[in-house]
Amino acid sequence: MFKTFLFCNVLFLCSQVSATDVKHTATPIKIDGLAEQTWNTATWQPMSYLMADSLPTSDDFSGRYKLLWDNQYLYLQAEITDDILFDKIADPKVNYWDDDCLEVFIDSDASGGNHQYNHSAFAYHIALDNQTADIGDDKKVHMYNDHVTSRWQRNEKQFDKIIWEVAIKLYPNNYTDSQPLPAITLKTAQKIGFMLAYCDNDGSATREHFMGSHKIEPVKGDTNRGWIDADVFGSISLIK
Repeated sequence: MFKTFLFCNVLFLCSQVSATDVKHTATPIKIDGLAEQTWNTATWQPMSYLMADSLPTSDDFSGRYKLLWDNQYLYLQAEITDDILFDKIADPKVNYWDDDCLEVFIDSDASGGNHQYNHSAFAYHIALDNQTADIGDDKKVHMYNDHVTSRWQRNEKQFDKIIWEVAIKLYPNNYTDSQPLPAITLKTAQKIGFMLAYCDNDGSATREHFMGSHKIEPVKGDTNRGWIDADVFGSISLIK
């Protein structure tokens, strides 16, 4: 009985950490905030987990996303319903997490670990003006607009819904801000750490809601761990 119980638990744990398959696209995605037909081959994934702050109502925020890839980019399409789009501070390096923004967590080899002040993983904050910020290995905020191409548009029939398209280059673990390395080539069967979140603010001094794609087990009550610890990311596997 003990062996059966242990075997079942191993299977359960394996199922918890299994990677989500992401399909290849032979047609590069045009990053324009329009959901072209190529996206029909991808599957919607939810953004239903509270990562910090308070739980929003569905009319205040809801989100879902799709992924595709080619040898140059990981492509993201996020469908965000947000009744108020808010960007309080013009400087993209100042308190960017308190404005509405899409946050993409990427660990190019799914190795996990602490990435707070190194680039073994990235926590890209993509603002409403499509500028991308993260903390560098010098503990200062840097712009990574050359890593991420982003555009969004409102839905023509539902104005509180936006389509956000993103093309993301991936970089090796030993990337540094002082000596940047070239982006890596994506390949079939590559495993990548991935998580997606949205910072939502309707006009307050600080962020009101922080919703994401993966459930995070709290550390001393804290579930806002993605910007520090890549072990909390989910994982994806690139398939043809």
